[in-house]
Amino acid sequence: MLLTYQDLQAAITEGRLTAFVGQCIGKHINSPEYRLAQTADEYDAQRNTTINQAARYFYNLSGSRKVDFTASNNRIASNFFRRLITQRCTYSLGNGVTFDADNVKEGLGDQFDTDLYQVAYNALKHGVSFGFWNVKRLHVFQMTEFVPFWDEEDGSLRAGIRFWCLDRKRKPTFAVLYEEDGYTKYKSARGTIGLNLEVVEEKRAYRQTIQHTEAGGDEVIGEANYGVLPIVPMYGNRNRQSALVGMRAAIDSFDLIQSGFANDLEDCAQVYWIIGNALGMTDPEVQQFMDRMRLNHVVVADTENSSITPYTQEVPYNAREAYLNRIASSIYRDFGAFNPEDVAAGAVTATQINAAYQPMDEEADDFEYQVIVFIQHILALQGIEAVPQFKRNRIANQTEQITNLVQMADKLDEQTFLELCPLITPDMVPEILARLDAEGDVRFENE
Repeated sequence: MLLTYQDLQAAITEGRLTAFVGQCIGKHINSPEYRLAQTADEYDAQRNTTINQAARYFYNLSGSRKVDFTASNNRIASNFFRRLITQRCTYSLGNGVTFDADNVKEGLGDQFDTDLYQVAYNALKHGVSFGFWNVKRLHVFQMTEFVPFWDEEDGSLRAGIRFWCLDRKRKPTFAVLYEEDGYTKYKSARGTIGLNLEVVEEKRAYRQTIQHTEAGGDEVIGEANYGVLPIVPMYGNRNRQSALVGMRAAIDSFDLIQSGFANDLEDCAQVYWIIGNALGMTDPEVQQFMDRMRLNHVVVADTENSSITPYTQEVPYNAREAYLNRIASSIYRDFGAFNPEDVAAGAVTATQINAAYQPMDEEADDFEYQVIVFIQHILALQGIEAVPQFKRNRIANQTEQITNLVQMADKLDEQTFLELCPLITPDMVPEILARLDAEGDVRFENE
C-alpha cells in the first residue's frame, strides 16, 4: 500500500504520528521497491543473487529432486551491473559540473561534485535517490533508508522519513521525519527493539542562528525554514526504475553459462568408462559404483567377467564462447553503453570513436536531463538560477582533436579554445585565464 503525504497529514490530525512513522518504515521495508533496491545493491557488490543461489540437482529412482553434492558448483558472478552504471555516471559527472553563471560553484561547497556523483549513482542503481540540502552540504539518502511521501495531487515530494539500524534484531532503530516546517527525531522506545518508536527530539527548523557567549554558551536566537521540503528526488531515467530492470535476465544468463562451463571442466575427468557384461547390476548398485568413482576416482571391477572401456570426453567450447560474446555485446548494446572492444584494435579516427559513442551520447542526454532538474531544484532552495554544464569523460584521438583545434585557433577566443581542448577540464579554465591575465599585466607594465 502506497502511503502519501495526505496519509501523513491525517495521522498528524488524529494524534497518531509516532506510531504512523514506525508503520511506514515497516511497510516500506516490505515493499517491492525496497526489495528491488536490495537486489540492486547485491548486483552492485558483485553478489548476483541468481547465481549465488544456483545449485545442481539430480533425480533419484523415485523421481525426487536432490542436490547433487558430488557435482561441482562454481558460482562466477560477473560485474556488468556495476561497470555499466559506473560508466554512465562517470561519463557525465566524472569531470564535475560547471555553471553558466559565476560564483555558483563556490556556494555549493567543496564536496558538491562528489555528493552529486553519489546521488546520481544511487539513482541509476535504485531508480530514484534523494538529496537533502542541509545549509551548506548535500546529503545523500538511498531508497533503502528513506520513505518518501508523495503528494496525491501533483506527485511532488512533500515529506519523508530517513531511518537506519545496525541490527534490527539486536540494536535500536533511529528515524528522522522531514517535513516542510522542520524535522523530528525518533528512536526505538527504551527496552524495545524494532519499530516501536518514541520522540527523542521535538520538531526544529532546518536553519538556526546560534549566538555564543562565554557566560551563556551557545544560544539559538533565530530559526528559519526553506518554505519547501529541502529534499529533492533524482531519477535515473524517464521510467523512474532501476537500471537492473531489463538487464538482470541477460546478466543471469551470462553468469549461468560461465559458471556451467567451469563446472563442466571440473566434472569432466577427460575420460569416462562403459562397463560391459554388467547387466546383473541393479540401479542402486550402478549409482553406488558411479558415486565411488566420482569421490574416490578408484573402484574395483571384475575384469574376468566384465570389461571397462575408456572414452575421452571434451567439453563443448566454441558454442559457449560464441554465446558469451554475443550476450555480452547485447548487454552493452541494450544499455546504450560504450564497449571498449569496439575501438580497441588499431588506430582509429575521431569519427570512428564518435560513432562508437553515439548510443551512449543518446542515453547520456536523457540521464543529464534528470541531473539538471535535480541541480536546479537544489539551487532554487538558495534562490539561485543557473544552468549546469557537463564535460563528458570519453576516450578520444587527442592528437587529431588538438590538431583540428589548433587549425581553427585564430577564429576562437582564449576561453573557448581552452574549453574545447581535451587536455583541460572545465575547472581548470578560470585558473588558466586568471594566470594569462596576470602574465599580460606584467608584460604591459614591463613595456
